[in-house]
Amino acid sequence: MSDPVVVPGGREVVGRLDRPDADTAVVACPPHPQHSGSRSDPRLRAVSDALAPDAACLRFDYGPWDDQRGPALCTTDAERTIAWAADRYDRIGLFGYSFGGGVALRAAARTDASLVACSVLAPAVEAEALDAVGCPCQVVVGERDTTVDWAPVADRAAALGHAVERLPETHQFRGGLNRVGHLVGRFLATRL
Repeated sequence: MSDPVVVPGGREVVGRLDRPDADTAVVACPPHPQHSGSRSDPRLRAVSDALAPDAACLRFDYGPWDDQRGPALCTTDAERTIAWAADRYDRIGLFGYSFGGGVALRAAARTDASLVACSVLAPAVEAEALDAVGCPCQVVVGERDTTVDWAPVADRAAALGHAVERLPETHQFRGGLNRVGHLVGRFLATRL
């Protein structure tokens, strides 16, 4: 079961809440909105499916794109979505894929909500974004990914003691969606 969600605030941020009756939730940040990224992304759906039936998953769309402040506004959208979830659930996890992975890490570092875990898949972000994340983190990368510079992020995560998973995949993870869903879902579920 999935319910529509409108996150309050100045921008139009909408989403779908899978399994709203659960006690815990994961907020899922989609890839770049200008590259067809949306809450319907198959990697976000795979993670949501893997969390079933124990945790809700709020897959959301960022507000309208702004060429001048796009990434910053998307991070604020994620923070507002985390706050919405924190008002309703006892424990909150965070997930993001690609651009959404960078958004998730920046939001995890800035949010006032107490996150229990953060998992990112092929994060498009600078390695230093991990430095201020205060919860356990998992970084999943594809060793054949030529879209993002994943090695510095994976190396920094390992140096900080975070979980790092390297899969023989490209950036799309098309051959391993179920594997990715279970890997991320297991990491998040054990902390929720």
